Amino acid sequence: MFSVRLRKMNVLNRETLLRRAGKLWLVIALLFILFGGSCIAKKISLVPEKPTQGIGSTMVSEKDGMVLDYVPTGEFPMGSNNGTDDEKPVHKVYLDAFWIDQTEVTNAMYAKCVAESDTCSPPSAIRSEKRDSYYGNSEFDNYPVVYVSWDQANAYCSWAERRLPTEAEWEKAARGTDGRTYPWGNESPAADLLNYNANVGDTTESGKYPDGLSIYYAYDMAGNVWEWVNDWYSETYYKSSPASNPMGADTDVFRVYRGGSWNGNDSSVRSAYRYGSGPSGTSDELGFRCARSP
Repeated sequence: MFSVRLRKMNVLNRETLLRRAGKLWLVIALLFILFGGSCIAKKISLVPEKPTQGIGSTMVSEKDGMVLDYVPTGEFPMGSNNGTDDEKPVHKVYLDAFWIDQTEVTNAMYAKCVAESDTCSPPSAIRSEKRDSYYGNSEFDNYPVVYVSWDQANAYCSWAERRLPTEAEWEKAARGTDGRTYPWGNESPAADLLNYNANVGDTTESGKYPDGLSIYYAYDMAGNVWEWVNDWYSETYYKSSPASNPMGADTDVFRVYRGGSWNGNDSSVRSAYRYGSGPSGTSDELGFRCARSP
């Protein structure tokens, strides 16, 4: 009698499981019909999708709050055949993808490094061209730090878990891949595009000129302050530089800085314009921005 009841219960359990399984598959089928399986795929997927990075992608540094813009991998024409001799010849350069600071490093960001670590030392002066109190004055927290040497700029970027951009990275971030003369295109410089030609007579707040953005959305790649880059300078470097990820000349006299300044002219704010100076030099026209590899 017991065995008969057990067999009956097993039969009933199997029938119940079959009915429930049938209902479950019916629900799954309806979900596929209604949503194309997307909701189920999201539930059961074991490998999360990796976001695609491209022009317009940004990230924010946890160290200093800097927004960084993404510059995709690929070639661009570096140099200018219409510029000074050290810009010649125009040559194709391949670069791996990288991130570039959206603005020049500001007074507030630099002061954070000075306050929180022994890595950064204060600028060699706290003034700017027209302001006796500039660095350390909250009114100018969002203005570019100046009076920093190459070593100070390099130390800051290291503290911020970034690095100085190479000269090639800087130029690509400034002018893109179409060989344009300025970050915004080939239109001549004007007061609504950048801070230059002593129109203001001093630095301006970071991000003040949205019409002068580069195609990667970087601000002030022309004017405001010159920017230190990683490379050693050589006037003839372009005649023999590597075609892929060049790192600069094999010399140790001058470091390169780029971009022109608030006191620069039409020529010096061109994206291909190069300048070199001793790495210990500082100026009220000279600052920097950082970069990082993905």
